[in-house]
Amino acid sequence: MNRTDRLYALVEELRACAPRRLAARELAARYEVSVRTIERDISALQQAGVPIFADVGRGGGYTLDKSRTLPPLNFSPAEAVAVAITLSRAGGSPYSRSARTALHKIVAAMSADDGASARELAARIRFMAPAGNDDPASVPAVLEEAVLTRRVVRLTYIDRTGTETERDVEPVTFTASGQGWYLTAWCRMRGGRRIFRTDRVRRAVLLEEPAPDRSAETMHDDIPADYVVRPLQFV
Repeated sequence: MNRTDRLYALVEELRACAPRRLAARELAARYEVSVRTIERDISALQQAGVPIFADVGRGGGYTLDKSRTLPPLNFSPAEAVAVAITLSRAGGSPYSRSARTALHKIVAAMSADDGASARELAARIRFMAPAGNDDPASVPAVLEEAVLTRRVVRLTYIDRTGTETERDVEPVTFTASGQGWYLTAWCRMRGGRRIFRTDRVRRAVLLEEPAPDRSAETMHDDIPADYVVRPLQFV
C-alpha cells in the first residue's frame, strides 16, 4: 500500500471505529509499517486539517471527530455503479488517480447494505476491449499539479514529427477531444499559445514560479466553427 492509500485508509479506519481510540501500535500492525510511520502519517493528516485527536498514556490512542467527517451517502446502488462506469472511463485523463480514490470514498461512505449491493451490481458490468490494448497512460501528476496551482512547468515534449524539445510553459486548461487529452498553455519558447497532447509529454518538472493569470476563454478563441468548447460542470 502506498502512502496516499494508507493515509486515506487511516482516516476511514478511525472514522469507522470512532469514538473508540486506536493505538499507534495497533495501526502499525494492521498496515505493516512501523509505529513511527503511523505517527508521521497521523501528523500529516492533522496538519492537513483532518480532525484527529490523540490521547497519551495507557489506554490512549487516536480518534476522529465523526461530526466533521463524511457521513453515509444516500447513493442508491445503481447511482454508485453509474458513477463507477463514468470514472472507469477516466483512464488517460487528468486526475484519473483521483477518480479512483473518489470512487473508493463513495462506496466506503455508503451504508453497508447499499455498498454490498453496489459491488454485486458492479460485478455484472463488463467492458470489452481489444486484447493487449492497455489503458492509456495517465496524465503525469505534475501537469495536474501545475494546472491546479497555476505554476510554470518545464516540459520535454515530442511533436508530431518526432522532434523532442524542452520548454517552459504556463498551463491554463486541460481539453478533451475524441483523439485524447490536451494541455493548453502559453509557451515561452514560442511566445504564444500552444496545445500539447498529454501522451506526448515525456517529462514534466514543476517549477516554483507562479504562472501569470491567463483567461481560459482566450485559449480557445480559434476553434472550428462546427465545434464548441464547454467547461466541466457539476450539475
